[in-house]
Amino acid sequence: MNEQYVRDLHLVDETQVAVVGGKGAHLGALSRIEGVRVPGGFCVTTEAFRRIMAEAPSLDDLLDRLSRVDPDDREAIRTLSAQIRRTVEGVPVPDDLAAAITRALARSGEQAAYAVRSSATAEDLPTASFAGQQDTYLNVVGPAEILRHISRCWASLFTERAVTYRERGGIDHRTVHMAVVVQRMAFPHASGILFTADPVTGDRKVSTVDAGFGLGEALVSGLVNPDVFTVRDGEVVAKAIAAKQRALTALPAGGTREVTIDVQQQEQPALTDAQVVQLVELGRRIEAHFGRPQDIEWCLVDDGFRIVQSRPITTLFPVPESGDRENHVYVSVGHGQMMTDPMKPLGYSMWQLTAMVAMHEAGGRLFVDVTPRLASPASRAGLLDALGKGDPLIRDALETVLDRGDFVPSLPDAGPGGPPAGGAPAPIETDPAVVTELIERSRVSIAALERDIRTKSGPALFDFLLEAFEEHKRVLSDPQSIQAIMAGMEATWWLNDKLQEWLGEKNAADTLTLSAPDNITSEMGLALLDVADVIRPLPEVVAFLQGVDHVEDEAFLDELAKLPGGAEARDAIEAYFDRYGMRCVGEIDITRPRWRERPGTLVPVILDNVRNFEPGAAERRFEQGRQKAQQKEQDVLSRLRALPDGERKADETKRMIDRVRTFIGYREYPKYGIISRYFLYKQALMEEAGRLVQAGVIPEREDVFHLTFQELHEVVRSNGVGDRQALEQLVQQRKEAFRAYHALTPPRVLTSDGEALTGAYRRDDVPAGALVGVPVSAGTVEGRARVILDMAEADLEAGDILVTAFTDPSWSPLFVGIAGLVTEVGGLMTHGAVIAREYGLPAVVGVERATRLIRDGQRIRVHGTDGYIEILP
Repeated sequence: MNEQYVRDLHLVDETQVAVVGGKGAHLGALSRIEGVRVPGGFCVTTEAFRRIMAEAPSLDDLLDRLSRVDPDDREAIRTLSAQIRRTVEGVPVPDDLAAAITRALARSGEQAAYAVRSSATAEDLPTASFAGQQDTYLNVVGPAEILRHISRCWASLFTERAVTYRERGGIDHRTVHMAVVVQRMAFPHASGILFTADPVTGDRKVSTVDAGFGLGEALVSGLVNPDVFTVRDGEVVAKAIAAKQRALTALPAGGTREVTIDVQQQEQPALTDAQVVQLVELGRRIEAHFGRPQDIEWCLVDDGFRIVQSRPITTLFPVPESGDRENHVYVSVGHGQMMTDPMKPLGYSMWQLTAMVAMHEAGGRLFVDVTPRLASPASRAGLLDALGKGDPLIRDALETVLDRGDFVPSLPDAGPGGPPAGGAPAPIETDPAVVTELIERSRVSIAALERDIRTKSGPALFDFLLEAFEEHKRVLSDPQSIQAIMAGMEATWWLNDKLQEWLGEKNAADTLTLSAPDNITSEMGLALLDVADVIRPLPEVVAFLQGVDHVEDEAFLDELAKLPGGAEARDAIEAYFDRYGMRCVGEIDITRPRWRERPGTLVPVILDNVRNFEPGAAERRFEQGRQKAQQKEQDVLSRLRALPDGERKADETKRMIDRVRTFIGYREYPKYGIISRYFLYKQALMEEAGRLVQAGVIPEREDVFHLTFQELHEVVRSNGVGDRQALEQLVQQRKEAFRAYHALTPPRVLTSDGEALTGAYRRDDVPAGALVGVPVSAGTVEGRARVILDMAEADLEAGDILVTAFTDPSWSPLFVGIAGLVTEVGGLMTHGAVIAREYGLPAVVGVERATRLIRDGQRIRVHGTDGYIEILP
């Protein structure tokens, strides 16, 4: 056999993707697994494809043109891809290549029927399933027809959908090559698809089997509804038998046709329960071989099952490593921190090292194992209450797991209790001096870190940082700081509960906390209005800023200073960065570029403020909020005094209002302290990265982002002495994994079985068709929805309602210019909610899929008091 062009299927395996493509490599590997039967055949290699491409010089120019096309220009893609396909199909197969294929056919049976199947090199990878991107042809008979269909497979690398998929994935068309699998045709009684994990819930203990009569293409193409079997622990636990009216069968002379199934047979199951269980056992064997859940195409021929394809299920969220076989329940950290994007390894490892509880990584996200606290009745109620106040969907998801009764073990009462559920306030005086002292303590600690870290480098820096992380955790766990935070939150809950009970008023605390003092995050938004006040009267500066590319132009501040009034504008921006430049979107990931590192990020927000506000807006906004809160306080107290036992109720309420206004602003400060420290850690680590680049250990400083803190420590400790090629490969693998993690949706709750639970709002008090969420800031507002996923892309007008996936403190400069807020993630005490209340913005958070269900530009009504959104006609 000419191995350059043709390889026997049983001689290839997963290591030969570059030669036989993803499908061919997987089929070869499958054929080597004991007990797994794969129809025999051979692969036409990628070398044959390259030879064909070289035979048509005009393809070079067409591929160049394709690489320059905008991925959204569907017409251009359609035209160019069709031209490329016609060109490829028109290339005559060279004689020596045709002879190699014909010889392989003679060995397998020249006049037998074959399936001719595309097998691209970027197909069925662990991180990208290109299912359905290229073509398969069934029941092809005779050498001439087989050669023609091989040409069609080569051309199918350039179907419109395959080209678009690669364009969107940033995959260079020239790097993907096409092999072709030519396999003996199986003529099955039944066929279908087996998922070795539940593709909807992610549960790895559950397998699902879709089955129909005849050839499997009928199911794949949606021609018929399949029977669906669910299997757990070797037993069919659920099944839905469909009325299978049609099937696809093979014709004797080649090709396939649709047939009507006999009425008596239509509602018969395509497989017996015993066959389903046997198939799932085969699937588990295949899954064990590949080391991850599989999507398997199978067919049932007279004497047993044949496997015709297996690929990884790429949509499943990975499960954290536990190191044991016990049941575990994990809660997402990102949903609490308002940052559900994946983090790079340096980012998540440093968050793990500075967090107060153990955290487990999966899919670039962090999770906390709450099983012990759920298992103990003493700590369970407190945990559910605390998490429920943060995000009711997390509470509901946990209760769903608990209701099953068999997943979480019940332990004796040994766990610590959760925070009090809105009961007696923490034992701390209502004294503003407490907050002043806490802020000063944090400032002194950060100043010491800034002073000491400058003198450290090399391995000594990492030893110093490990000590600094302990100080970091000590400041975070300062009992007085925790008491101050809890005092503010408990006073909020008390006011909302009591004023609803006594006055029938929902969320009264939202108005009572307007313009609360010492809120570093709301001050940050108002301070950017002051920067706009400096810039607004300077026309040359405004014109210059309108031309700044916020991503590319890092030196614009130096250029700015050369303009009339530019030095004053630069000083205002620099002063803002001195106080807030350590912040950025997704700031819990240390690898994200800070505002100070990419100052152009804030230019669009500054320009919005210049356009949408009058001078002095910051002071006016704060004062208006303070007066509203004061008026609300007087109104509430006078209404309470008119009630039975009114004086006592008013006195208690007054004490709680003073308490909430003293402490609620401090809720935002510890995060500011964490991020201030993070920026100092990052600056020191980037200097180390620079030294590694100079020493030739890594090509780029940012490569260290793809190493964990511990791995980077080791590279610095060994001074880069080691296998540099292995280091480069590791960084490359991590970059690819990070790209793939972006496509995954992190669940709020995840079990060790892989089941992803999102929770549900169990409410019947909202209008039909409304989107339900958590009411976090009172009021109702109508306006234009602006669906914004990247803060730097914001282009807001007064009265707009911001709709986004999540907001961390870095988004608060946008809050001063909007009329309302909707987010997919969040709860009553997350940052977006706190700042929305500060600014008096009606807000609903935790709205599942809000950025997909609400279109940019639609008019919507946000019911911030009742927690739902109406999409208006």
